[in-house]
Amino acid sequence: MEKISAIVPCYNEEDVLEYFYNEICGAAEEMKSSAEFEFLFIDDGSKDKTLEIIKKFAENDDRVHYISFSRNFGKESAMYAGFQNAAGDYVAVLDADLQDPPRLIKDMYRYIKEENYDSVATRRVTRCGEPVIRSFFARCFYKLINKISKTEIVDGARDFRLMTRQMVDAILEVTEYNRFTKGIYGWIGFETKWIEYENVERAAGKTKWSFWKLLIYSMEGIVGFSTAPLALSSIVGLVMCLVAVLAIFFIIIRKFIFGDPTSGWPSLVCIILFIGGIQLFCVGILSQYMAKAYLETKNRPIYVVKEKR
Repeated sequence: MEKISAIVPCYNEEDVLEYFYNEICGAAEEMKSSAEFEFLFIDDGSKDKTLEIIKKFAENDDRVHYISFSRNFGKESAMYAGFQNAAGDYVAVLDADLQDPPRLIKDMYRYIKEENYDSVATRRVTRCGEPVIRSFFARCFYKLINKISKTEIVDGARDFRLMTRQMVDAILEVTEYNRFTKGIYGWIGFETKWIEYENVERAAGKTKWSFWKLLIYSMEGIVGFSTAPLALSSIVGLVMCLVAVLAIFFIIIRKFIFGDPTSGWPSLVCIILFIGGIQLFCVGILSQYMAKAYLETKNRPIYVVKEKR
């Protein structure tokens, strides 16, 4: 019988784990005639009782395995650890907050088997329950990244998906330290079927994604899958040079034809500050790429395991 590995990244999820475990067990029960399950919980350095609860699951259920990090390395590292340790013929990734309905795995598995897809993924068609500002910037990010990158990233895409072993092995070959898995899914290719569903709120607990964390995460995606910002800084520099040359000619002509003196230090200060700001902006773009390259050359491990079962 084929096996499905369900990877569940967890960070301070003690309030929702019991509900999630009951749901995933129900999904496994519905599929017991076609596939068996293993549940791989990745404790991403939780500060609450998340690991204790997972250990209780493991004591009573042989399908439950866990990996606990030495500290919080982030969801991207947790997913990569799950991919490395999953033993199934198919691998699913889903959050513990029940915003990813475990019972959809049955339909995902059917699509892969009957329609020969390599992956079945989910995307939200609504963002009900999310702050309006966050939803606005999220849509702007997807529009921007798809214009400046050759890698397609679907608007509203969730991390929740089921993949074949071949696709998971391809993901594992992408060993970069600065990871943006939504981009990696698109970069490696493979045939993906998208399931649309309406957004649901967390079953319990609080989200760990603040606006600032999401902003940093979006920058990871842009820097990791597009060099357009570097080209933009070059274009901006060229345009400013042309503007400066035109301004010089304008001042000379005005002086010799109209006898207008070249005065006005307040406007000069504004121009200097404006140009200086543009220079710092362009240097900042370059520094982002240099910083990522610097971290990659260190060749540090993506995560550190404290204990596992």
